[in-house]
Amino acid sequence: MKASVIHTVVKKLKAEYPKWTVPAVTLEAETSRDPFKVLISTVLSLRTKDDTTAQASRKLFKLADSPRAMLKLSKETIADAIYPVGFYNTKAENILGICKELVQNYGSKVPDDLDELLKFKGVGRKTANLVLTLGYNKDGICVDTHVHRISNRLGYIKTKDPLDTEMTLRKKLPRKHWIDYNSLLVAFGQHQCRPISPFCSTCPITDHCDKISVLKSR
Repeated sequence: MKASVIHTVVKKLKAEYPKWTVPAVTLEAETSRDPFKVLISTVLSLRTKDDTTAQASRKLFKLADSPRAMLKLSKETIADAIYPVGFYNTKAENILGICKELVQNYGSKVPDDLDELLKFKGVGRKTANLVLTLGYNKDGICVDTHVHRISNRLGYIKTKDPLDTEMTLRKKLPRKHWIDYNSLLVAFGQHQCRPISPFCSTCPITDHCDKISVLKSR
């Protein structure tokens, strides 16, 4: 795929986006406009299906919706609220650790700096970039399995892992697309561009896709 085509690809995906289910963390961000909720929802979303993430987030935020309020809960209470997200016990512990750090060192305010966010246990680049883009509307490139897979499938980039993808996209993807890129490709990947046997026959960007490593499609 020619690099210049990315503008057309993004435009067409934006046109289709309202037809798809909004990713759970994106929905939380659009609903609450709260960086803390975006941070915690993203922590919950790791290795967890969207429906489960959304349900766990709602249950947890009914109990506590700020760092100080969260610290009043026990690890067991948090774990029970977020079950059955993946690694719920570890995530409950990490959530308490994050909230303690926020209260003690950041005045209960989630930082809007990538390097600061990466200091929290349980927060990787994907989570940190989502907080920046969805929580603060700041430029960042969040790379998950969908972004990594689809960017390579399109032939837009050729990378070996998510970190390589992020760094390559930072150099190649026009900055005006950074904030929307993750939400668009996650929804697209969940509904259309499946990992195995994607729906190429009805895909809105099939004419622009190199279909790298696609062995079978529908």
